[in-house]
Amino acid sequence: MALLVLIVLGATLGWLASIIARTEAPGAILRQIAGGIVVSLVAGVVANGGTMLGSLSFLGLGVALAVTAIMLVLYHALHRRKVNA
Repeated sequence: MALLVLIVLGATLGWLASIIARTEAPGAILRQIAGGIVVSLVAGVVANGGTMLGSLSFLGLGVALAVTAIMLVLYHALHRRKVNA
């Protein structure tokens, strides 16, 4: 169940990031959703003690949420700098 929660959390944050950043490039929305899922899963596993065979702690969920949001903001900042340069 924890794995499913982290996947949904990452996909939702990636999708919201694409809306906030007004991303319209082909494939960019899918890249952001995939990136959100990957970062959310990694952060959730690390914060949950390296296991996903059970429940997800509130700490693991909070860390996954925060790290995913930070990484998506950094991605957009770096991507905009590259596009504007």
